[in-house]
Amino acid sequence: MTRFFKRRGSRRVLVLGLDCAAPELVFDQFNAELPTLRGLMQTGTWGRLESSLPCITVPAWASMMSSRDPGVLGIYGFRNRADHSYNPMKVTDGSAVRVPRVWDYVSEAGRPSLLVGVPQTYPARPLLNGYLVSDFMTPGTESAFTYPAILKQEVLRVTPNYTFDVGDFRTPDKDALWQRLIDMTEAQYRLLCHLMTGKAWDFAMHVNIGTDRVHHGFWRYHDSTHRLYEAGNPYENYIRDYYKLVDERLAEVIELAGDDVTVLVVSDHGVRRLDGGICLNEWLWRNGWLTLKTPPQAGELTTLENADVDWAQTRAWGSGGYYGRVFLNVEEREPQGIIPAEQYEATRNKLAAALAAIIGPNDQALDTKVFKPQEIYEQVNGIAPDLLVYFGDLHWRAVGTFGHGAHFTLENDTGPDDTNHAPHGIFILNEPGKRGAGNVDGHQLMDIAPTLLRRLGIDVPREMQGREIET
Repeated sequence: MTRFFKRRGSRRVLVLGLDCAAPELVFDQFNAELPTLRGLMQTGTWGRLESSLPCITVPAWASMMSSRDPGVLGIYGFRNRADHSYNPMKVTDGSAVRVPRVWDYVSEAGRPSLLVGVPQTYPARPLLNGYLVSDFMTPGTESAFTYPAILKQEVLRVTPNYTFDVGDFRTPDKDALWQRLIDMTEAQYRLLCHLMTGKAWDFAMHVNIGTDRVHHGFWRYHDSTHRLYEAGNPYENYIRDYYKLVDERLAEVIELAGDDVTVLVVSDHGVRRLDGGICLNEWLWRNGWLTLKTPPQAGELTTLENADVDWAQTRAWGSGGYYGRVFLNVEEREPQGIIPAEQYEATRNKLAAALAAIIGPNDQALDTKVFKPQEIYEQVNGIAPDLLVYFGDLHWRAVGTFGHGAHFTLENDTGPDDTNHAPHGIFILNEPGKRGAGNVDGHQLMDIAPTLLRRLGIDVPREMQGREIET
């Protein structure tokens, strides 16, 4: 296939992101059926990649591409507190990322980038040099999702059915979900191939959100340890089949890039079987940390925003999601704060110990891990949670609603979901004309940005927290 605008003699890098791609699947269970990834591993450097804390798409990809931890970024999840009020948290899109990412350094060096679907690139911001199609947080094709703006016309001409995400991946209609997933995947890789041949680039990056969605939608049918697994079910091989499809598409993309390009396949986190949810706010209410003027009715689920909270009597509240975020109601910080500043740390320690001791439905210990932002981040910017919680070592998610009648639930309050995230993703680094180091361990996703800049021949800024992956 003809390759246009190839920059002879330049150092070029292609990053192929697979959101949520799991080491146990890529390196072990499916490896024999993934010839593209297996081939990259055989001559490259590869291994598990420790995710950010929290290990979720936002902020993980921004942390990876900037080499700054979530505290430095001031981004702690898909939604963040905008101020110290009790107002609902706000969605954290690309405008929240205020530090340079790899492509910004590439642009400053006067070299072109091509970005497709990279998380937290919506709204589309100008590149000094290059082209951008925004990510899964984009509302739809009616929005301004490209840079330059005129690129939108080309995207819709090449892929009229282009979608940024599969929509409702927490749905019981698995057949419809599968079809949306395949349609999205095919359209995105088709667009990527088109743009790679028609645009100049020294750095190109695409992130496939489909690997995340197929896990959340189909894990119970795949994993024999899942409580809802049934042997011989009709969806048993869907996750395997999706990985095989992606492997085929990656082969096409890599061949198109040429044999002089460094290729990195990388994921932001892994996948973990979901056993249930800890009803964080209900637990706080039942244990005297949160006060409601009107108690919740069992079976009638109510969000924190719609609950009748007595803030003047509340010491703590939480936010649900793949991990738990807990906020303390501190005097002179929150509008109706009641925890004196001098009692803050003692109160935080007491609550952390109580959260870690929460038991499961069979009175079993859950191996819950509780973190303080000041102890895990280089800086704490923005408005961080007072505590971050991995319930049951991430086999249990945090559920924010009231009305479950207990502090745990086996049903997700936002629709069917089979998995949580795991703290390790993958990386496979393959450089032209060079045999890699094979399987290496001990790398964290902030190591990716300095590694990419080195391969591009660009100096690594001192502000970056990661270290280069040696090959």
